[in-house]
Amino acid sequence: MDNLNEIIEKLITIAGNGNVLTDKEQLADYSHDETMGLQSFPDLVVKAENTYQVAEVLKLANRFNFPVVPRGAGTGLSGGAVPSSGGVVLSLEKMNRILEIDEENMMIVTEPGVITGVLQAEVEKKGLFYPPDPASLDSCHIGGNLAECAGGARAVKYGVTKDYVVGIEAVLPNGEIIKLGGKLLKNVVGYDLISLIVGSEGTLAVITKIVLKLIPLPKAKIDLLVPFDNYETSSATIVEIIKSKVVPAAIEFMDKESLRACAECLGRELPFPEAEAQILIELDGDDKEYLEKQAEMVGELCLEKGAKDVLVADTKANQDKLWEVRRKISESLKITGVLKVSEDIVVPINQMPTVLHDLQELSKKLNVKIVCFGHLGDGNIHVNLLKKQLTDDTWNRILPEAINGVFDITVAAGGTISGEHGIGLTKKKYLRRVLSEAEIDIMKQIKKTFDPNNILNPGKIFE
Repeated sequence: MDNLNEIIEKLITIAGNGNVLTDKEQLADYSHDETMGLQSFPDLVVKAENTYQVAEVLKLANRFNFPVVPRGAGTGLSGGAVPSSGGVVLSLEKMNRILEIDEENMMIVTEPGVITGVLQAEVEKKGLFYPPDPASLDSCHIGGNLAECAGGARAVKYGVTKDYVVGIEAVLPNGEIIKLGGKLLKNVVGYDLISLIVGSEGTLAVITKIVLKLIPLPKAKIDLLVPFDNYETSSATIVEIIKSKVVPAAIEFMDKESLRACAECLGRELPFPEAEAQILIELDGDDKEYLEKQAEMVGELCLEKGAKDVLVADTKANQDKLWEVRRKISESLKITGVLKVSEDIVVPINQMPTVLHDLQELSKKLNVKIVCFGHLGDGNIHVNLLKKQLTDDTWNRILPEAINGVFDITVAAGGTISGEHGIGLTKKKYLRRVLSEAEIDIMKQIKKTFDPNNILNPGKIFE
């Protein structure tokens, strides 16, 4: 960065000396997200404490022409918060207050640095429910969830982050503060700018305040863990569950390799260790008796379609054990796989059996370990390519072919290359696999309208 010392002095004036980091050891924490093998150091970090400071940082960036990368907890999986062009990482971790839980309107007003799991716990104390539940909910920030339009297991029944955002305060790249929406369930005045900013990966604006709608907390929940002998039977069973008109809150898929890695990391044996695949089904509602009948019906359907057993978890302690395993998988694969590349493809639900079969065939063809888990109930599968014992030369040679193979299978099934992780740095070179030149050009024009000087998270989404 040019004029670095002058910029540091001005940033200290804006945010305070303790909120401007320049030491390399401190900067290291802000040089990566959870994408393996991806790191780039910023010139400095600014921890903003309020909207005014965010606005002043962006005004300064336009004046001195340096890049600004907004950052939450750094739990992303596509490099969206990695400062690939250096510059300033603008951390929102100190903007971490829940401002209001409005029980009358069933809304919550929050700053972006609140941990998603904390937000959920606080509204549940009031008998309310915020359904989106990314696997990293115990550490990710709600602002980052908006930036990536995070999904999670409950998308089957309840949708994703964008379905709950009714209002935002945001700072445009030029430092102007805008307020969109509010505590409103309907709003068709002009273009839907909220939906444009949500999921824009921090490239269009910095979100500083969020209004989310809530729903009543379901009174009862039952989880089913169902083992199968193969991928195809398990995924075909999910299609049958959807066809039966039962709408589970979640339908999660876990293959044998992912569960083996998880058992190793947790240091305990998991149920059905010989199963090639397992699905975890969550049913919820207010009528416990009706819920039990649904669970019995779904369990019987699974057995009819080839399930080896059905484990029923109807207490919180047992349910927490099952979901601990599911949420631990990505971290476990990272530890046991030496190096992994994770894709999060999404396809029509009825194409899942074919897609999972084709991924197994690709694994055999290229002799690379492919491990799958994720949200089968909404067609979103996390496809993990593991280096394991491959040499560096072999891995570097096979990896591009493997990724393209995964995307070939996805596109052929009518799917797309990301369901919830975003494009960021890692997927931008594949954008033309699923978007036309006209679509990309429109998006680039939108970016230029919001950010004519290209200072906000440059280099993300587009080459």
